[in-house]
Amino acid sequence: MPEPAKAIAFVLKGYPRLSETFIAQEILALERCGVPIVIYSLRHPTDAKAHPIHGEISAPVLYLPEYVRDDPMRVLRGWRGARRLPGYAGALRIWLRDLRRDPTPNRARRFAQALVLANEMAVGLRHLHAHFLHTPGSVARYAAIMRGHDWSFSAHAKDIWTTPAWELREKLADCAWGVSCTAAGTDYLNGLNTASGRSKVALVYHGLDLSRFPAPARNPSRRDGCAADAAVRLISIGRAVTKKGFDILLRALALLPAELHWRLQHLGGGPELATLKALADSLGLKGRISWDGPADQAAVLDALSRSDLFVLACRVAPDGDRDGIPNVLMEAASQELACVTAALPGISEFVIQDETGLLCPPEDIRAFADALAQLIRDPMRRAHLGRQGRERLHSRFQMQHMIDRLAERFSQTDSKAA
Repeated sequence: MPEPAKAIAFVLKGYPRLSETFIAQEILALERCGVPIVIYSLRHPTDAKAHPIHGEISAPVLYLPEYVRDDPMRVLRGWRGARRLPGYAGALRIWLRDLRRDPTPNRARRFAQALVLANEMAVGLRHLHAHFLHTPGSVARYAAIMRGHDWSFSAHAKDIWTTPAWELREKLADCAWGVSCTAAGTDYLNGLNTASGRSKVALVYHGLDLSRFPAPARNPSRRDGCAADAAVRLISIGRAVTKKGFDILLRALALLPAELHWRLQHLGGGPELATLKALADSLGLKGRISWDGPADQAAVLDALSRSDLFVLACRVAPDGDRDGIPNVLMEAASQELACVTAALPGISEFVIQDETGLLCPPEDIRAFADALAQLIRDPMRRAHLGRQGRERLHSRFQMQHMIDRLAERFSQTDSKAA
């Protein structure tokens, strides 16, 4: 009888999180492929809700102290245990070198969390995998070096584009392998990894678990914006943060012709929500937008199934942060909703201009308004783009195709550690 697979330590920034369904679906799918996982979270949950999928995951969850002050004795025990590990001196040297270039409290917290992780890791764990290459990647890297284990990562968006190049290069040199969820991110990371002479990072899209997003049980809407009692139903989903471009969307909506009848539903929380509501009121949009807050996956699916058009005006934030392929675009496509969104590199890998949606130049308010007006007025075109979007989702972005690749990676990792 073959030996059972050894468990993988998944290092996450926070768990569970409403905005990271792609991580939850990946963990559950890997478990169903026979990959045992132990979750180490750097933060306790901050969302008031959780998705049903979180209740299906069997992986144990252990929370590291987010701040040293939260549990100084646990950090002290971590240091006492970790300093006896074979790689402690090497990890300390690397961290001190990182700290000189990044002298921040956050960098100190990362090492404290790594001490606790390295000290408390179960004996059977032989590999660490970080979701996001910035903070979780640092904690996984330091702990893996202390214990003499390999580590890998899944890189997404903010962690790629806001992390200094020197830090990415050194992490790429240390890790066993990595994956990224966009071709743009994959190419950028492999371009930085010049020391090893090989491409360590593979493209693995998140994909969508279509068993949770069945085809819509409805006929396409005929609403065309002409009747006040049959307004076209727009929907946008995402945290109210700069990179999502909700201010762009609001200003574009304010430019729409007065005779067009529409309503917008927004789902999501975020720090800029109050500012956006005030902006909407100042633009004369009060009464046409419902701000419905964070929602679990069931509520998201219900809202999408009652909508006519999905809109998301993403941008590159001043600090370089940007989206990869927002999962909500795939979720909208699952319900045959056409999308109006921004022509950013990652997004353009999923949404094809005038085939599955309309792409607008980032920050171009007038272009967004024109695209919205076109599709509000044309239900037949919306329906065609929506059908094409679902077909693309089925053919190129089904989750199971991606999970098989990840499960194979972890299987190879396990055989090396045996």
